[in-house]
Amino acid sequence: MRYAIIAAGEGSRLTAEGIPESKPLVRIQGVPLVDRLLRIFMSCDATEIVVVCNEQMKDVQDHLLSIQRNGLDGQSIPLRYKIKTTPSSMHSLDALSEWLDGAPFCLTTVDTIFRENEFADYVRMFEKMMANDEGDGLMGVTDYIDDEKPLYVRVDDQHQVTGFYDEVHDCRYISAGIYGLNAKSLKTLHACVQRGEHRMRNFQRALVTDGMRLLAYPFSKVLDIDHAHDIEMAEQFLKA
Repeated sequence: MRYAIIAAGEGSRLTAEGIPESKPLVRIQGVPLVDRLLRIFMSCDATEIVVVCNEQMKDVQDHLLSIQRNGLDGQSIPLRYKIKTTPSSMHSLDALSEWLDGAPFCLTTVDTIFRENEFADYVRMFEKMMANDEGDGLMGVTDYIDDEKPLYVRVDDQHQVTGFYDEVHDCRYISAGIYGLNAKSLKTLHACVQRGEHRMRNFQRALVTDGMRLLAYPFSKVLDIDHAHDIEMAEQFLKA
């Protein structure tokens, strides 16, 4: 399984609140966010992990280079990374797309915090879906809402995604920032970029418009690290 991490955001809110590290290097339970994802992905049989970080994060670039050369905690990591400042997470995915074409992939943002056992179950379901051609994507969702601008996800009785919305629209779930997609999705991605669109949520809407078969996979709880107090919340969540 191939994995991708979007780590190109500036983390300006964390910086303004006194957090000195670049967001990918913010520590949760003593482990940098990007290292936590790399370790989890390796435990889920990663064959390749690709990361995009922005040009201003020299500390992140050096960190990734060290892992690429020396591994992580004694384990070799099949890591490739791209240094590119992008205007949105959708463009960050586009920057990685040359390494993702041809086979399914799983994508998260660097600050997505989830329970590892739930993620492992999600990956197994996604692999089964792709092997049996049962859909084009498996979108992580949650009914835990603690996001400043959540993306609401409407699903039908079979858990197929029927729409993504900025407002509630009687939706039970929001997007969890965890995406499993087949390579066909990249055609939609490139079309979004060519149309001048921004934001990952517009890409997700375009997937539905283009007739992609997307299923929702519920996670019990998923957190993002946007503010300083989110760090403590994430640590308490993972200890529970």
